[in-house]
Order: sequence, then C-alpha cells, then structure tokens
Amino acid sequence: MGQSAEKMAKAFGIKREDQDKFAAQSHQRAGEAWKNKLISSRIAPVAVPRGKEVNIVTSDDHPRPDTSVEKLSKLKPVFDRDLGSVTAGNSSPLTDGASAVLLASEEVARAEGWPILGLLRGYHYTAIDPFEHLLMGPVSAVASVLDQTGLALSDLGVIEMHEAFAAQVLANIYGLGSAKYCAEKLGRPAAVGDIDPTFINQWGGSISLGHPFGATGGRLVIQLLDQMAQKSAQFGLISACAAGGMGSAMIFERA
Repeated sequence: MGQSAEKMAKAFGIKREDQDKFAAQSHQRAGEAWKNKLISSRIAPVAVPRGKEVNIVTSDDHPRPDTSVEKLSKLKPVFDRDLGSVTAGNSSPLTDGASAVLLASEEVARAEGWPILGLLRGYHYTAIDPFEHLLMGPVSAVASVLDQTGLALSDLGVIEMHEAFAAQVLANIYGLGSAKYCAEKLGRPAAVGDIDPTFINQWGGSISLGHPFGATGGRLVIQLLDQMAQKSAQFGLISACAAGGMGSAMIFERA
C-alpha cells in the first residue's frame, strides 16, 4: 500500500510539502480535539499490565500536536528512498485499538428508546484495478453514493476521509475534482466536485489517531456523527480505501 501511495503521488503530482502539511494538520487537530474533550467521551479506558502492576490507559499516545511541516520534512522517504515523498510521518501508523457501533432499523431503535445519532442514507462499496492505483477506490465509491442519494459534495456539512497516507487522501481529492480522471476512469461527463483538504477531518484522522485495522471504520462513523451534531450539519460523508483496490463511502443524515 505504501508503494501504491508513492506511485499515486508521482502520477498525480502530489508534492512532499503538501503531504507533510496535511499530516501536520492531522496531528494538530487531533491534539486540539483531545484537549477540548471532543473525542474523550467516546474512549473506553483500557487496563494494561506492566509487570506486577496494571496501568489504566485513558488516551491515545500517538497524536503529536507539537509536530510541524519543518519537523516532518526531515524524515526520509520509506518506499522510494531516492525519489520518494511518502514517509513514516505522512503515513498512518499501525496501532492497537477496537471500536463498536450499534446499527439498527429506525423502528427498532425508537421502540427500544435508543438515542439515534444519525441515519444511514446511502452506502457504496467498489473495487478498481489494484495494479494501476490501488488506493483510488474512494473516488468511485464517493461518486456512486452521491448519485444514490441525489446529493452533491456541496451539500455535505462534514466529511471524514480515512488517512491511510496523506498522498492517498490528496490523490483521492484530486480524482474527485478532475474532469479528466472522472471521464477516463468513471465514465462521467464532469468532475464529481472539489474538496478543500482543510475542510475534512476536523478532529484529526488516521495519520494522527492511528489505524487499527477493523476499528477505523467505527471511529470514522462516530467522529462524523459527533461533528454533525456539533455543527448542526444535515449530511455527512465518510470514505475509506482498502487493500485489494477496494473503496467505500457512506452518507449519514443527522437525526
């Protein structure tokens, strides 16, 4: 996946400076979200044995709010050591974690008296040729779920995009905003639409919060719904890439 992110960065002209800028933004926003207790209410403490004692871990240890573009720029490329731009600093780390969400029909939720955080209005899973650009699946998935719901990117008050790599997120944004890419790869008459990289992942993303496989999706859902409530946003979008050329997207409506 790292090699694919590197390949995408070269193909779509994603600069190292822009990747480091996006990664620094992720860490700084995660730090602010923790500081302002925007995330802590959704975190379950974990007991960690240390010798004969047990420590209670109540917060993630990966976010580095003091990081900067200058610090990140000093890291060496990992996947193409000579001409690359993808580093450990602008990639998501492999971390431990778990997540859970409760999905039910609206009728059951209301009958049981469960608090409804949001309504799933549409979702789409897709797969693309993994030998071309492995992590571009979200472009197709986002385009399809927007068509499914009749919405446009401009209708979305919150957007959460899984940050496998800064290069991948920026390449996905490029694909959605490129009429040429959308015509050649999706057969669409125009671009899906533009996304400002500073608009997405307001509370940090996988680069800063970590990427425990199988748990990131749950984090994305809850983080999206909490932000939608905070901003009184009607609609929100999640997208994620995955190994094998897969992509997924979901649109939620605030209850």
